[in-house]
Amino acid sequence: MYLFSQVINPTGSLLLTTLVALIPVALLLVLLAVFRVTAWLAVIIGSIVTLLLGIFVWSAPSDGAFKAYLLGAGTGIWSVNWITFWGVVIFNTLVVTGLFEKFKNWLIVQATGDVRVQTILMAWALGALLEGLVGFGYPWAVVAPMLIAFGIIEIDAIRVAALANNAPVSYGALGAPIIGLAAVTGLPLLALSASVGKIVAVLALLPPWVLIYLVSGWKGIRTGWPLAVVGSLAYIAGQFPVSQVLGPYLPDVVGSLVCFIALLILLRFWRPAETLGYGGKPVERPMTVAGGSTPQVGQRDVWLGLAPFIILIIVVTFWTSPQLLNLPKAVAFKSSAAFVSSISHKAGNVTFSWNPGIAGTSILVSWVLIVIFAMIVTRTNWAEALPKIFATTFKQIWGALLVGVFIFGLANVFNYSGMANSMAKGFSSIGTAYILIVAIVGWIGVALSGSNTSTNALFGAFQKTVGQILGFPVLLLPSLNSVGAEVGKPVAPQTASVGVSTTSYVRREGLVIRHNMGWTLILLGYLIVVGLLFYFVFPGAMKV
Repeated sequence: MYLFSQVINPTGSLLLTTLVALIPVALLLVLLAVFRVTAWLAVIIGSIVTLLLGIFVWSAPSDGAFKAYLLGAGTGIWSVNWITFWGVVIFNTLVVTGLFEKFKNWLIVQATGDVRVQTILMAWALGALLEGLVGFGYPWAVVAPMLIAFGIIEIDAIRVAALANNAPVSYGALGAPIIGLAAVTGLPLLALSASVGKIVAVLALLPPWVLIYLVSGWKGIRTGWPLAVVGSLAYIAGQFPVSQVLGPYLPDVVGSLVCFIALLILLRFWRPAETLGYGGKPVERPMTVAGGSTPQVGQRDVWLGLAPFIILIIVVTFWTSPQLLNLPKAVAFKSSAAFVSSISHKAGNVTFSWNPGIAGTSILVSWVLIVIFAMIVTRTNWAEALPKIFATTFKQIWGALLVGVFIFGLANVFNYSGMANSMAKGFSSIGTAYILIVAIVGWIGVALSGSNTSTNALFGAFQKTVGQILGFPVLLLPSLNSVGAEVGKPVAPQTASVGVSTTSYVRREGLVIRHNMGWTLILLGYLIVVGLLFYFVFPGAMKV
């Protein structure tokens, strides 16, 4: 059987070939960032250009290229959209039934009048929970108004919510970015979850300190440093083991819940000697939300708010754990488009696998159980609630669902045709110094595309190939690409547009992005140092 052999340098000049291979990526980013074309339309245009270049410049067979595109679209639908959709449905169910409001009110009661406590509980811990469940900028949209109500200046509240959202993004929307990264690289999902988890664990040491500084200055850090220590270490204590053992679905959810528990235990035995308000100014009397009364929350309300998350954790753990049911492993259908790699000169392929028991199905089962629970404990009118839940979900994420279809089709053609290998060959000429750039590539990708999942789809296989050429540990560059994309989220226009939707900065995202930029670059610099740490000191942590 004829097997398409990729061409590494179709133009005869490696520099020119690299630049031509960059056209789909550059076009996509220009459409999004300069011409502000809606994401799903930009990806369709990028897909057409990628197909044309792959067929007419890289000489990929047209039938194979179109098959690769369809297989990628299938991966986007089943591996990514299926889990993302049900995660957002769960969140909207909690909102419509009032269960999320009970949980949120409980946090408000615990927050005390100290702005540092409010920030770590709301922006850091609650933001991670919302990112783990929903993503797409919704943590900003929920958290920023809460911080504003506690007296933080609006644009600063948005910045705090955005920067707090950095560390959890790779595990956002129940692990969609890492699931997408595994799909385009062919690397084991659990191995990628573990490698990203190691990097995120180090990254997560810094943001709580930054958040406390932003709301209360150096004075706030001097007298409130235990909040930063417990906030970072408690999140890591939940996030890290889950990412290593169970995969990418629940690190944020478990990390945030462990963080809540640890912070509340801390506050039971220790409080800052001086209660500080925004800007580090002492507060003589307890602050109330928006100048009103603090909500009344009973012990029953606390458990009602926590129960849906407990249901989710139990179901997903039993469903996906390799040591337990491990239902995602059963493959009912598989199809691939094969090629001979221009780098390894060995047979490779892009593949779509239909696993009925995939993790997204466990989220569906979790939602059904949460609905049954809500039917028992709430007086929700389900005839009205269910249509509202699904209508709200489609309104929120229909564009993102379309992008999930088209971006993985584009990525498959990019990989199948050999364009990704050609681009990787060009970038590998930078040599070992590329370790300084890899996180920046992810940062640029998400800053312009707005999606960690899309960034991983575009650059994941490319990063893997660069690493193979240069002899890097196989998981290092794809993982740094994903975490670099985390750090770029606070300056992503699409994320910002959702994040400011509950504030007065609607259609003024540019001001917010400029306000976020400086601290985002500081965190990017820190991540580059973390990348050097894993390359030079702990390379074994990035091997399969």
